[in-house]
Amino acid sequence: MTTPTDKTELARAAGANMYARDRASQELGIKLLECAPGYARMEMKVEQWMLQGHDVCHGGLMFALADTAMAFASNSHNEAHLALNANIDFLRPAQLGETLIAEARESNRSRRTGMYDVSIVNDAGKAVCHFRGRTFGVGGEVIR
Repeated sequence: MTTPTDKTELARAAGANMYARDRASQELGIKLLECAPGYARMEMKVEQWMLQGHDVCHGGLMFALADTAMAFASNSHNEAHLALNANIDFLRPAQLGETLIAEARESNRSRRTGMYDVSIVNDAGKAVCHFRGRTFGVGGEVIR
């Protein structure tokens, strides 16, 4: 496979390549909507099996959505990055049937690390979570 040289096309190709191998995201129902340099937008619909004891979406699943969006944004430069640390603030519960949209934006990138802010909103546009994470470059390219 020839690696694209345009940054936007490279980010799209890296995202598509990574998603094709990302069994965890696929099993969780997380879909890649957009990938651009330092940016990713993903969605996940809250299903019955995702509800915890208070009949709202389990926070770990929302964390997984945010972490996945960060992963795609941080790997959009075709440089392999893994999560280094992250935290999340839950702002409101997500309900059964809602579609959650996660947008990850690169706020800083150095030679080996990156910092990402991820917002999750429901399909009514209301903020559900705010996530901030850092990544570490592990060497290698995303596109194989």
